[in-house]
Amino acid sequence: MNNFRFILTIFSFSIFFMLSHEIIAQSADSKPSRPDYVLVIHGGAGTMQSGLLTDEALYREGLSKALQAGETVLNSGGSAIDAVVAAIIILEDDPLFNAGKGGVYNEAGEVAHDASLMEGKDGKAGAVGMVRHIRNPILAAKAVMDEGRHVFMVGEGAEAFAKKAGLKIVEQSYFFNQDRWDDYEKTRNSRLEDEFPVDSKGTVGAVALDRDGNLAAGTSTGGMHFKRIGRLGDSPVIGAGTWADNQSCAVSATGHGEYFIRNAVASDISARMKYLNETLEQAAQTVVMEKLKNMGAGGGIIALDKNGNITMPFNTSGMFRAYVKAGENPVIAIFKDK
Repeated sequence: MNNFRFILTIFSFSIFFMLSHEIIAQSADSKPSRPDYVLVIHGGAGTMQSGLLTDEALYREGLSKALQAGETVLNSGGSAIDAVVAAIIILEDDPLFNAGKGGVYNEAGEVAHDASLMEGKDGKAGAVGMVRHIRNPILAAKAVMDEGRHVFMVGEGAEAFAKKAGLKIVEQSYFFNQDRWDDYEKTRNSRLEDEFPVDSKGTVGAVALDRDGNLAAGTSTGGMHFKRIGRLGDSPVIGAGTWADNQSCAVSATGHGEYFIRNAVASDISARMKYLNETLEQAAQTVVMEKLKNMGAGGGIIALDKNGNITMPFNTSGMFRAYVKAGENPVIAIFKDK
């Protein structure tokens, strides 16, 4: 009898061990595998139409170059912050996009830039606004973040800080763009201030996830076409145009900035994930395709969560966007069906 109980006990432990092992194995198999790295970029959302966009190949080439620059950083083990900056610099130097070299003109016929940057590990951030002589505003945002004393600097003070930090300072003539100037002259002469469409060559941005699991986001823009002197949109506003939190997601926005500020779009997406337990896709869809759309606010966002999931919703006819995951081919798209 004792032998029987002993054998039964051993058999029971064996069954328990096998079932436990199977449950653990299934749990491990079902756990989402995070890519080594992910990079997502955008070149603005707007009213461009498929088949009517001139130089579409050049836009795709510009996005491809920016994606390559950022992926090179991530593939070599670099940080998400450095990848975001590397990608945005390429877009700032490309006159096709409304940032840096391609910035639009304000009422005074000047180019004034805004940019912001945030990392998700410690919540460090930096931003600059209304700067007119910094070749790459995203580098100025990074300098503000790295220095750590402030988060947001504007105008001449931001430019003096950037110069002291060793950044390249240029004359306004560096940013001259004939197409942008022609748009400015047309609006100046017509004074149709209430008829400005969302610029199809808009704000640029990037979000990244690195090998260490850190998220980062950055946004840079020339702002709104023919904007009033002193106007700031959402791009340099942490929480509106840019957000990164390792516990949720990284977001970069593009669109009608006033509405993005009022709705704290970037941080709202993160908050919905953290406090309502929504997925990245659910949170982004609600904010962009419901809240903003119902207010008549055109635009979109790119976002990336801590597990490497991507979403890129936009409520306009198109948004320049691209992404790449470790070990996969890059994807570049402009319109909803491409």
